[in-house]
Amino acid sequence: MSKIELDKTDRKILEILQADGRLSNQDVAERVNLSPSPCLRRIKRLEEAGVIRQYVALVDPDKIGLGLLAYVNVRLEKHSEGPANSRVPATSPRFEFAQAVAAWPEVVACYAMTGDMDFLLRVHVEDMDHFSRFMMATLLRHPSVLDVKSSFALQRIKETTALPIEAPPTR
Repeated sequence: MSKIELDKTDRKILEILQADGRLSNQDVAERVNLSPSPCLRRIKRLEEAGVIRQYVALVDPDKIGLGLLAYVNVRLEKHSEGPANSRVPATSPRFEFAQAVAAWPEVVACYAMTGDMDFLLRVHVEDMDHFSRFMMATLLRHPSVLDVKSSFALQRIKETTALPIEAPPTR
C-alpha cells in the first residue's frame, strides 16, 4: 500500500466529504476556495488512488430494529499453517473462518487480531434472543471456533466513520 501525498486542499476536501458525502462538487469547491473543475479533478484523483473508497448512507441501527451491539472475540483452533511470515493457505482455519464471516449479515466488521484471540467481530442484532440464535446456530457451529468472549455496548459515547485528516508534523 503506497501512501499518497495530500496537500492542505486535499485534506480539507476529505474532511468535508467525510462530514457530508452528498455535497455537490460546486458546494465542495466553494468550501475549499477552488473553482469546480480543479476541485472535481482532485476528488477524482482521490477516488482513483483509493483514498476515497466509496460513498455510503449511514443507517441508524436502532431505527431499523438492530438495537443490540456486541463485540465478540473469537479464538480458533490452532493448526499448522506453515511459517508465521508465509501467506495463509486457502485451506487454513483462518481463511475458512474469514470466508464464512463474509456471509453472516449480523457481522458488520471483522478484524484479524494480535493477542489471545484471533478475530474481533462487531455484531448488530435485534436483541439478546437474536444474538443467542446467531451464536448457537452460526458462530459456535463453525468447526474452527474454539472460544468466544462477548461484550455488549451499553451506551454510545462516540461513533464516527470520519478519520482524522491532519497534516503530518513538519520535521
